[in-house]
Amino acid sequence: MAWPVLVFDIESIPDIAGLRALRGAPTETTDAQVYEAWLAERKEKGQSDFMPLHLQRVLVISVVFRNAEGLRIHSFVDRDGASEGKVVQTFFHSIEKHQPQLVSWNGSGFDLPVLHYRGLRHGVEASKYWDLGEDDREYKWNNYISRYHMRHLDLMDLLAMYSPKNNAPLDAMAKLCGFPGKLGMDGSQVYAQYLAGQTEDIRRYCETDVMNTYLVYCRFQKMRGGLTEAEYEQEIACVKATLGTLAPTESHWDEYLKAWP
Repeated sequence: MAWPVLVFDIESIPDIAGLRALRGAPTETTDAQVYEAWLAERKEKGQSDFMPLHLQRVLVISVVFRNAEGLRIHSFVDRDGASEGKVVQTFFHSIEKHQPQLVSWNGSGFDLPVLHYRGLRHGVEASKYWDLGEDDREYKWNNYISRYHMRHLDLMDLLAMYSPKNNAPLDAMAKLCGFPGKLGMDGSQVYAQYLAGQTEDIRRYCETDVMNTYLVYCRFQKMRGGLTEAEYEQEIACVKATLGTLAPTESHWDEYLKAWP
């Protein structure tokens, strides 16, 4: 398994300010009214109530970063409602600095397109991420954008052999592999939790999700020969030891370890 590796996951909420601008909503209309009117129109047309990707506002980006120095878990969070651009830029700066292998679960189908649209919205710079070989010839044959390259590995897409009908949920695969899976929340509850002021709970949920992704990635590396059995067991021990140091101050890691069979 080649390092560095950056596993990532995002949590997003409806971009009501963007929706308001696109709909030309009167200033006296509340955010809740703007959103409810949009939902009502979608329901009347028999359409999904899932907000289009360009109107998904990034609230949290959680990452597991693994290199020769160790394993780190970190989140970039828009806590003041005005830092989305900074959050997205910080994520792309990490790619610029470390040039890691990116790993995700459905990153090609959701996380990265959202980050593309929001990065464009906020004037984010991400030259290395978008390099297709113009600046670095090595990136012509292995870049972050191509579906079939490994510089970004969308585990869900690859394991399904690039056929959406074969996609599996991360929670199910994590549990089937013997890992804790999701704890206490799912993506459909994020906006309600945000409106209730529970941004830190969303951050904790995102971190456990990205850890599930990293653990499934380690199992995948073992399957493809990137890790020997001994190296895999050593990596799992490293994860447990790292979480053990975080558990006294971060209750979700204590809960996560206790849920690990």
